[in-house]
Amino acid sequence: MKLMSDTVGPGDLVLCVNAAPNHVTGLPVPLQAGETYRVLTIMDFACPCGRSDALLDIGIEFAWCQSRFRLLPKPKAQQKPRRVSAPKETERVG
Repeated sequence: MKLMSDTVGPGDLVLCVNAAPNHVTGLPVPLQAGETYRVLTIMDFACPCGRSDALLDIGIEFAWCQSRFRLLPKPKAQQKPRRVSAPKETERVG
């Protein structure tokens, strides 16, 4: 089983699934459940709550326990319609 900190990298999108009060202080957090955030950096430091092995910096306050987030799948490449070149038909005038 891979840890989330092994699969998440800077620039990845994560979904907030837990906007409960701060694990340590009990104070409300500025995160919104159901919102997506872009990961700026990953700090390999165990959260004091003991639920994760890394903290994620998403640009809001300092860093958040990775257990608050789920990694969103990377968007798949979209195929663009290609122009097909066909030979032009010509009539012989004879």
